[in-house]
Amino acid sequence: MNLGPMEIAIIALVVILLFGARKMPQMARSLGQSMRILKAETKGLKEDDAQPVVHPDTASAIQQPQQLPQSQAQVAPPIEQTQANKNVG
Repeated sequence: MNLGPMEIAIIALVVILLFGARKMPQMARSLGQSMRILKAETKGLKEDDAQPVVHPDTASAIQQPQQLPQSQAQVAPPIEQTQANKNVG
């Protein structure tokens, strides 16, 4: 969609009529600040993606998960038992 000079002028006129000429500089400043913040944040995200950070403690835990012995494995109680406990209290 290409906007010609006439369309841009009409859009500018409508914006000025809606918001007033006094608010336009403040809106432009606010828009510029928002664009700078967005640019800085996207740059920061790209840098974070480029350099993955791995904490030494979590790296060993991820590579070698600890398994519980079969006798200590936790099993959820049957649904009937949990429903009975709710009805009692």
